[in-house]
Amino acid sequence: MRAFTRTGHTVSAKFEPEEADTLAILAGQVATLVADRSEYASDPAVLRLLPDAYPGDDEASAEFRRFTADDLAGRKVANATAVADSLAEAARADKATTVKLDPPTAQAWLRTLTDIRLTIAARLGFDDEKAGPTGDPLLLDVYDWLGFVQESLVSAVSD
Repeated sequence: MRAFTRTGHTVSAKFEPEEADTLAILAGQVATLVADRSEYASDPAVLRLLPDAYPGDDEASAEFRRFTADDLAGRKVANATAVADSLAEAARADKATTVKLDPPTAQAWLRTLTDIRLTIAARLGFDDEKAGPTGDPLLLDVYDWLGFVQESLVSAVSD
């Protein structure tokens, strides 16, 4: 991937087909994870994406979730879908392809990149009590690459 750059109101970056495909798959996995919250209480990734509003007060958290979880999950699914859709052509290409994002799509990307990184962080064992990650080193490499993508996009949007 080549870093995002800004031209007018549009930001763009070149992605190799494998990069675009990987990112689209990860966005789809996050969409599936938040759409199907059947493992809400037991999956640390879901708890990161849809956290308790009142830690330590299960009743208040459940009440808050009852009114907000569907809307929040719906927005996360819509954002992830926008990311996957914007990568579809690049994922099918046989060479690096420029992906252009208008402002609303760039915002969807920023939110989805955060959600993907939160999910991977949960899978790697990042939390407030541990000094470092555990788990698959390849997944840690993906996490780091996503950090570059996110930092590049934030920089381009901020210019």
